[in-house]
Amino acid sequence: MTSRRPEFPVDRLTVRVYTVPTDRPEADGTFSWHATTLVLVQAHCGPATGLGWTYGAPATAALVREPLAAAVLGRDALDTAGAYEAMRRALRNAGRPGAGTYALSAVDVALWDLAARLLGLPLVRLLGGRSRPVAVYGSGGFTSYPDRVLERQLRGWTDRQGIPRVKIKIGEAWGTRPERDLERIAAARHAIGPGTALYVDANGAFTAKQAIRLADAFAEDRVTWFEEPVPSDDLPGLAAVRAAVSPDVAAGEYGDEPRYFARLAPAVDCLQADATRCGGLTGFLRAATVAEAAGVPLSAHCAPHVHAHAAAARPGVRHLEWFHDHVRVESLLFDGVLDPTGGTVTPGASDASGHGLHLATERAESHLTAAWTLPAD
Repeated sequence: MTSRRPEFPVDRLTVRVYTVPTDRPEADGTFSWHATTLVLVQAHCGPATGLGWTYGAPATAALVREPLAAAVLGRDALDTAGAYEAMRRALRNAGRPGAGTYALSAVDVALWDLAARLLGLPLVRLLGGRSRPVAVYGSGGFTSYPDRVLERQLRGWTDRQGIPRVKIKIGEAWGTRPERDLERIAAARHAIGPGTALYVDANGAFTAKQAIRLADAFAEDRVTWFEEPVPSDDLPGLAAVRAAVSPDVAAGEYGDEPRYFARLAPAVDCLQADATRCGGLTGFLRAATVAEAAGVPLSAHCAPHVHAHAAAARPGVRHLEWFHDHVRVESLLFDGVLDPTGGTVTPGASDASGHGLHLATERAESHLTAAWTLPAD
């Protein structure tokens, strides 16, 4: 019995690496950076092209070229589940966690986008949902910002765009400057006024007892979200903080498979998942199922234009992170970006197929650092 030839074979993959400088130095509690690298994958079937991407080291692109391309080329573009499993198996010896899953994520997003474009559907429809508003929160507030810059950024979200929830980074210098954290939290509350929700993100800078003491100290500033108060792999520490503080404790941005999220869910009030790290939209949807089974909401970490359609398709998704760095990069590299004015985005509202984005080739060109086409021309 001969196998049936795919009706919509993936005939080409294009891989591009873009590096975009930040608009000013950025830092959180445990890391600092001056540029952001986006690895873009374009999956082609005849004239149709799907876009997917991840944020990570340029070396991530090498794993798309080998071994992932061989697992995808020639496969039916509508067989996203089969492609996902083939890519997971192909990464066995290359190293699936970390850069391997980042690379897989970019290809998976591109394949979902390609499938929706081939069918002439907005991606949210292909994912089983409908176009509807999805809440966003403004995110940035880097520890490297002077207070005047922090306040200007926060007011840009609240006053100009009407976003009613914002997040800043804390845990400066690996949690060794709690007094400065408290000053910045107070400055943020002053800038946004009493009616806006204030979130903080420590990026794992604290021990559990440090985090609990700090939460007690910033209680008067009415913080309602405490992200990664301790490292995300410290499940007992997360559970201890969750039991002791009033804000919702959130973590999960480094998760790479459903079992990770299942272990984490009992220790947090809200799971986070990042489709550019956890296996693309396939991985994100599986994380959403884990969150639903555990009875906790899910929040999409960073890369808002990757997540928007999946978030609209799953009612258990609490919100998208409108992350300053990634919003800048995605607005520069793509046409068709979403508008968060009023505190929501509505993916699929234009009825464009796929996620509705197109590479802005001319704008992006000056940031291109590497490119390949597979199979080679």
